[in-house]
Amino acid sequence: VQLVESGGGLVQPGGSLRLSCAASGGTFSSRNMGWARQVPGKGLEWVSRIYSDGTTYYADSVKGRFTISRDTGDTVYLQMNSLKPEDTAVYYCTTGIYWGQGTQVTVSS
Repeated sequence: VQLVESGGGLVQPGGSLRLSCAASGGTFSSRNMGWARQVPGKGLEWVSRIYSDGTTYYADSVKGRFTISRDTGDTVYLQMNSLKPEDTAVYYCTTGIYWGQGTQVTVSS
């Protein structure tokens, strides 16, 4: 199983980014998928999850600004709008068991 994130980068406060997670090596349409983030020296924070039935979960810190979705294949997205400096972190895609390598998101002017 391999999860590969992309779409991170540097963006100004108030800007947007769209993260993608391409999954391979298994069947993922029926799996719960999610995004977590980590700031160096701090613990891992769950950001969002999408369950096999399509229901979603968001951390209070991102609710109303981030949207998780998945296509009919094996790709999961995280649309991030109205980004804040405190959103700066390495973002990981995960099934809960398997983890990607992470993609850096930096929000700074």
